[in-house]
Amino acid sequence: MAPYSVLVTGANRGIGLGLVKEFLKNKDIQHVIATARDPSAAKELNAITDKRLVVLPLEMTCDDSIKRLYTEVEKIVGDRGLTILLNNAGVLLHYKTNQEPKRADLIKNFDVNVASVAVITQTFLPLLRKAAAQVPTDEFSSSRAAIVNISSGLGSISGNVWGSSPRGFLAYSTSKSALNSLMKSMSIDLKPDHILVAMFCPGWVQTDMGGEGAQITLDESMKDLVPSIYKLSNEHHGGYFNRDLTVIPF
Repeated sequence: MAPYSVLVTGANRGIGLGLVKEFLKNKDIQHVIATARDPSAAKELNAITDKRLVVLPLEMTCDDSIKRLYTEVEKIVGDRGLTILLNNAGVLLHYKTNQEPKRADLIKNFDVNVASVAVITQTFLPLLRKAAAQVPTDEFSSSRAAIVNISSGLGSISGNVWGSSPRGFLAYSTSKSALNSLMKSMSIDLKPDHILVAMFCPGWVQTDMGGEGAQITLDESMKDLVPSIYKLSNEHHGGYFNRDLTVIPF
């Protein structure tokens, strides 16, 4: 079975845009909802003519914006609820141990990459629970109800051998570790609801955020990542994975 509906945050470019395009290739998905801070400026999204796509505004750090998004999504998905919430939107403000302290940069990384994801996820739980309630079994799957998060291999604490790195990943990697911790806890809390929770590293992708030297193209990432999302089941609940579903140690 395919998911009935998918909501992708931060879909105006990069990985979010790639996810939207890849989901739209699946003709069994009924609704693909994409968010952008300014939909009128999201040229590539607006160029997609598929009638299943709806582009809605979202300012990640504004709770009123999140509530307005919920209202609009509820109108679209109705009683069947939201099948997949895909938390993709994020920021990377470069930060290193050996630099002048900049509290605002640290807070921005955490506000967007952790706090905003928490608030969005909590806000959309009623629609995810509606979707999960459609299935009377104990199964976990992305065609039932799922919270899928775009994390990063940089969020692995046990695998950290790079520190800040020359590119200044200190704040970003720490925020992704916190995101993983947040979602691991939520996976435990949401187990009775049969809402699957998983975190993915899409790889080092050639996007604006990936920057120079990125190893793979967006198409190469999506070719592995989206099929892996479709394969999610009970055994993956609360897990942290590469795009090919190999496990990343926390």
